[in-house]
Amino acid sequence: MPQGNVNMEITDKLTTGRPNLEVYSETLSAMAAENSDLLVVTSDSRGSGKLVPFAQKYPEQIVETGIAEQNLVGISAGLASCGKTVFATSPACFLATRSLEQIKNDVAYSDYPVNLVGISAGVSYGALGSTHHSIHDIAALRAVNNIIIVAPADNHETLMAVRAAAASNKPFYLRFGKKPMPDLYDEGAGFDIGKATVLTDGDDIAFIAFGEAVAPAYEAAQLLYREGVGARVISMHTLKPLDNEAVIRAALECKAVITVEEHSIFGGLGEASAAVLMEEGVAVPFRRVGIPDEYTVTGSQSDIFRHYGITAGGLYESALRILKSQLKD
Repeated sequence: MPQGNVNMEITDKLTTGRPNLEVYSETLSAMAAENSDLLVVTSDSRGSGKLVPFAQKYPEQIVETGIAEQNLVGISAGLASCGKTVFATSPACFLATRSLEQIKNDVAYSDYPVNLVGISAGVSYGALGSTHHSIHDIAALRAVNNIIIVAPADNHETLMAVRAAAASNKPFYLRFGKKPMPDLYDEGAGFDIGKATVLTDGDDIAFIAFGEAVAPAYEAAQLLYREGVGARVISMHTLKPLDNEAVIRAALECKAVITVEEHSIFGGLGEASAAVLMEEGVAVPFRRVGIPDEYTVTGSQSDIFRHYGITAGGLYESALRILKSQLKD
């Protein structure tokens, strides 16, 4: 069932807020005003991370490593070991690969509460191509013990996730894209790490999504609603620990399930959800929508989303196909 105050009404258009990174930076500034031990460490990414205002206001609370992601993580682990609240900010495509060993050993294995912040995640870098796409980060980090993984879907989830990371005292990975985000929540909505949120309810099709893939799923639910199809949209903002109960409930209460992710379909939300259902013995028509195992097409983020069906129209068609195939069977 829905948790907190969410926009349960099907609306004609979502209102658009700001990029999550702006909210991230402002939230850090607000916390830094009350906590001189809060530090931001960047790898020549204060600009792309929207951290210039933070640096101007708190120049003694930001550390610049240059383009040296492994050093970034090692330094952050050292600072956290001294009791600092650390947010290590770097492009997700490099943070999760170049410094994977440091994340595994210096942060997770050593149990230092570093907040790793992967910016411009997924295919946010667009035409810069596969070298700059981060469609592997969740797969890699889900396999590392002792790390929480969160990918906010809007500004509210971002605000709450940053606060939760600062207070968790555990290794944390926050995943942010670049574009302005729609407002999916009402003011004052609840948010709990490890507990998915139902944005719209329905018992025909369930979309389970995270991050920037949630908005097109929500918009697809609007289109389906006008066709008399009830769509449940679940924001699975926490990828680890996954809300297994929400996945199982969606499969038991809906006729079909579609997972949607700005990530490879290997090792991400789709495979994690399928594993939960297989282990519980829950059979339901199921489809993964994401980036397949191929050379990713070149183009803007919107171009790539359209190509792989991560759009309102693409998900609408996917939902109708899976429901129609079930009727034939």
